[in-house]
Amino acid sequence: MRIGELAVRTGVSKDTLRFYEKIGLIEGDRLPNGYRDFPPETVTWLEYVRTAQALGFTLAEIARHGAELRDAPDSAEALSALFEDKIRIVDARMAALAALRADLTARVGTGCPLRAAERTG
Repeated sequence: MRIGELAVRTGVSKDTLRFYEKIGLIEGDRLPNGYRDFPPETVTWLEYVRTAQALGFTLAEIARHGAELRDAPDSAEALSALFEDKIRIVDARMAALAALRADLTARVGTGCPLRAAERTG
């Protein structure tokens, strides 16, 4: 299918599809007239990409793990391992954000909020 049809079927802009192709996330053949021709399974792959992005995966992570997941003997097991890794990253970010929030809260009403926090103890 040509890029315009792929864009319509997936809701992804042609510019984004060109970018995905440039970074190796999708692959299409070039027809003699220069048009891109994408296989039908690209629609399913792009649905996966959008879901993975919504779950916090970067395009680099998706590209890196995409082939691994397609070739895994039990992709559900491989996917679960990726989710567990992502959960650990989210937990670490949440802890860092909680510490940042506590620091910001402690600085509220202290005059210059950019001075070093006073340490007691």
